[in-house]
Amino acid sequence: MNWLFLVLMIHILAALGIIGLVLMQHGKGADMGAAFGSGASGSLFGASGSANFLSRSTAVLALVFFLTSLGLSQLFFSAPKSSGSIVDGVVQSAPSAPALTPSAATGDPAAEGEAQDAAASRADSIPQ
Repeated sequence: MNWLFLVLMIHILAALGIIGLVLMQHGKGADMGAAFGSGASGSLFGASGSANFLSRSTAVLALVFFLTSLGLSQLFFSAPKSSGSIVDGVVQSAPSAPALTPSAATGDPAAEGEAQDAAASRADSIPQ
């Protein structure tokens, strides 16, 4: 089995575990609506006490997620790179033949000179 695949699977499982644990935890402000007029409001603003199992598990999974993120980046960037360039894989097409005007095909030297002058004037008008 590939190391990259193994670390990726641990990373995904840690992410799903964090999501599940965060959704299962009881928020601090969840009892605020029911707390008005009862004696429970003192516990809302008092000391929260030691962390329970869910919050400790979330912290451990967050550490695992952080470490696997670093591990994935290290494994990805240390992977052997292929030699050469991306451009080497591109198929080179043959250059297209210049378009011949009907008068150039007949061999008329005057028409060929006019065609060259027209091409030169177009080339001069293109900003560079």
